[in-house]
Amino acid sequence: MEQGSGISTPSNPSQLSRACLTRNLILAYQSFGVVYGDLSTSPLYVYSSTFAGKLQKHRTEEVVFGAFSLIFWTFTLIPLLKYVFIVLSADDNGEGGTFALYSLLCRHAKLSLLPNQQAADEELSAYRYGPSSNAVVAPCQLKRFLERHKTLRTILLLVVLFGACMVIGDGVLTPAISVLSSVSGLQVTEAKLTNGTLLLIACAILVGLFALQHCGTHKVAFMFAPIVIIWLLSIFSIGLYNIIHWNPRIICAISPHYVIKFLRVTGKDGWLSLGGILLSITGTEAMFADLGHFTALSIRIAFAFVIYPCLVVQYMGQAAFLSKNLDLFPNSFYDSIPDPVFWPVFVIATLAAIVGSQAVITATFSIVKQCHALGCFPRVKVVHTSKHIYGQIYIPEINWILMVLTLSITIGFRDTTLIGNAYGLACMTVMFTTTFLMALVIVFVWQKSILLAASFLIFFWSVEGVYLSAAIIKVPQGGWVPLVLSAFFMIVMFVWHYGTRKKYNFDLHNKVSLKWLLGLGPSLGIVRVPGIGLIYSELATGVPAIFSHFVTNLPAFHKVLVFVCVKSVPVPYVSPEERFLIGRVCPRPYRMYRCIVRYGYKDIQKDDGDFENQLILNIAEFIQMEAEEPQFSSSESSSVDGRLAVISTRTIQSSLSLIVSGHEEIGTSNSIYSSKSATLQSLRSVYEDENPQLRRRQVRFQLSPSPSMDPRVREELIDLIQAKEAGVAYIMGHSYVKARRSSSYLKKLVIDIGYSFLRKNCRGPSVALNIPHISLIEVGMIYYV
Repeated sequence: MEQGSGISTPSNPSQLSRACLTRNLILAYQSFGVVYGDLSTSPLYVYSSTFAGKLQKHRTEEVVFGAFSLIFWTFTLIPLLKYVFIVLSADDNGEGGTFALYSLLCRHAKLSLLPNQQAADEELSAYRYGPSSNAVVAPCQLKRFLERHKTLRTILLLVVLFGACMVIGDGVLTPAISVLSSVSGLQVTEAKLTNGTLLLIACAILVGLFALQHCGTHKVAFMFAPIVIIWLLSIFSIGLYNIIHWNPRIICAISPHYVIKFLRVTGKDGWLSLGGILLSITGTEAMFADLGHFTALSIRIAFAFVIYPCLVVQYMGQAAFLSKNLDLFPNSFYDSIPDPVFWPVFVIATLAAIVGSQAVITATFSIVKQCHALGCFPRVKVVHTSKHIYGQIYIPEINWILMVLTLSITIGFRDTTLIGNAYGLACMTVMFTTTFLMALVIVFVWQKSILLAASFLIFFWSVEGVYLSAAIIKVPQGGWVPLVLSAFFMIVMFVWHYGTRKKYNFDLHNKVSLKWLLGLGPSLGIVRVPGIGLIYSELATGVPAIFSHFVTNLPAFHKVLVFVCVKSVPVPYVSPEERFLIGRVCPRPYRMYRCIVRYGYKDIQKDDGDFENQLILNIAEFIQMEAEEPQFSSSESSSVDGRLAVISTRTIQSSLSLIVSGHEEIGTSNSIYSSKSATLQSLRSVYEDENPQLRRRQVRFQLSPSPSMDPRVREELIDLIQAKEAGVAYIMGHSYVKARRSSSYLKKLVIDIGYSFLRKNCRGPSVALNIPHISLIEVGMIYYV
């Protein structure tokens, strides 16, 4: 994602470096409100969760020192060493997260399960990795081994989906534990509120948090960074005060010797308490996942110079307080606050908890959007909430599901320790998954030795494995929650992906033969009526079965036919100049074209009502390009799909022979529909008056006078303009997917019940693609897969 576009580049190298530093400092400031809200609120509950179990009988100064030493080294090894110094370098054109790593792997090895890859996709500017334009992965045995075995590629996809599901689990658990921990401070005041009252306050805050999601993060984004910075300065000051006031000797606990003493004294109880220690690094994954909004350098600056010292000092100060107050573990954070500043810190802690919750909820929306782009999640409504910040989206269905689940967890557990057990398991599983994918990236993308990748994998898996094993032991005490949530979302994702893949393979094996189509002649043996027919299909090549199904039952079709494929490619964003791929399906007299519209896994299909006009401009430019370039005209006589061309917006503006006469609103002028009868025009006008939200802006095209233009090109462009004026119809398949009678019982269960239920209850493809209902024609078909 481009940062700072539109800013003039200084010519002087020193000015350039200063401008770059200033830009990164500004981004570092902004990152506090988006990236670090979750990580910075961990001191609210780390020590209380760590000493909540059997470790209570080991409450001594030596054990407290050991707990802090564990927190310090965990915080240093995983967030600082692994993420800041290594993982942040594995960005996908500026994007981070689990899907960014999977996307990189799919581009450097044939790991994708949907067989819709095209050579043209590799020509995308975002397809190349890093600054080198000709980075080619050297073949290796591991790469070939993975590409040969479909089972291994399926397992890899399941690993990625499992990590994504655990992130969704974070979206449920983070608001619950953050808000419940922040309001628990009221219990140490003189009011002594009951647990029921605290629960009611927490639920009210949570409902308000989810209810405001539709407004978009940008409405309150300017408040986020100051809140987190004030919070960090507050906990740093309190930590420093506690170190000096209670026990300056805590500084000695930085030595790893105290970790060994802690484990030797506490034994199995100390190992079980690691589930609480790992809560100190929850939210670390956000540094990588939210990389697309910032730069790696800005996130590194913010973490190394502010986050790391502030949190280390706070944990050190809280340990110094606890070493002299061994009976105050349940509310250790609030008890360690000096009385004069208690209420200001309580207010800022509550606000910081909301900020942290907001960030992870927004990240959950992004994860669901990316899963959908992979064909692994049912279609949902995606709302773009900001005109300025590209990645901020809102998904209503997911928002309300998260709210219900979060309230259920909060009311059901009522205890931050139990929620912490679930939260720690979810976060550590995501980190474990990231380490595995990162090892593959080191080999396939960075082209380093397998030995280096294995060293990275073994070292960090050994560290994370210890914490993961302690978290798994807590499954009966709340740790089962993320497993149940992940299992549910995994089933939904895999069923949807399996059904989508089977449906695609059916289309692939039942597409219409071009030889049969060409044998019908330019008229296709049917009546060609005025207008343009946009036939939507998931096929990137060939003619879909719905075409023959339609003409078999209704022997009439539009004069101009365009087979449209809306396709996701394994890059974060596709430049508008590279979005359209245009080609010809049959020779020129048939007036049949192919258009592939490409989107990245973070692209959002906005309903700007301009798709038809862009399509006409792209086809017109292709017609001219085909006549001027010999490689296109040579493919015309080949009786197969011709070569697809990327039509650049800039090229269209400079060379197109069509004149755009201006915008007109549908219903304000009937001249656009001059070829329609007066009755049809009046019916459409009445329909639009009753549904004003369906009005779309249209443009009028005219052919510029050019005596040097090829007569065949002129004739084809005139046909295209006349067809556009006659109207555009969208033809889509309304499919019913069923398992074959010979299929196994499990397959029938997945397809006939699971996949069918998801298709009936998710948004229809016409709604997801923003197709106007007045122009939609659905062709019913049964797919036996």
